[in-house]
Amino acid sequence: METDRPTGRDQDPGNEPDTLARHVVDTVESLVTLWFAAAEDVVPQLSARQLFALQTVRRRPELNLTALAEHLEIGLPTASRLCGRLVSAGLLQRTVQPHNRREVRLVVTADGRRFLADVTERRSLCLATVFRAMTPGERASLQRGLGAFEQAHARTRPRPRGDTQGGGEAVTGG
Repeated sequence: METDRPTGRDQDPGNEPDTLARHVVDTVESLVTLWFAAAEDVVPQLSARQLFALQTVRRRPELNLTALAEHLEIGLPTASRLCGRLVSAGLLQRTVQPHNRREVRLVVTADGRRFLADVTERRSLCLATVFRAMTPGERASLQRGLGAFEQAHARTRPRPRGDTQGGGEAVTGG
């Protein structure tokens, strides 16, 4: 009995990691187009970076201005201007911390939460339209494939420095 014999799946050139990676790049470009198009009609209209910043503050409310700048990999003055635009639009609020007057805490406002919910709903509707065009079997395969990707990514993702448990995320402060 031969144990090193490739299976039919291994022989398919479409399953080669490099070929699959190129296919995923093309698919992600299509997804990104759909993703940003869904957010274009929402008022106020935000840049991709502003939208990402607002989503980041909603997901990680412990971030202050310095930590947000680090997370977005932008300079502090740029982050401050970006947040200023979000504050002017009524989507974000800056508050000074009573224990440290130099620290500015960022809070998504009620209007900001409604805005993000609207963007999420529009994106979900766009994705659902695409998924309706797929057969139930294709949707099930996609779901299995995405689950397998998430598991493989978790196994191959480098751990943050100082994380010996393997599940934590480094939190930056400032």
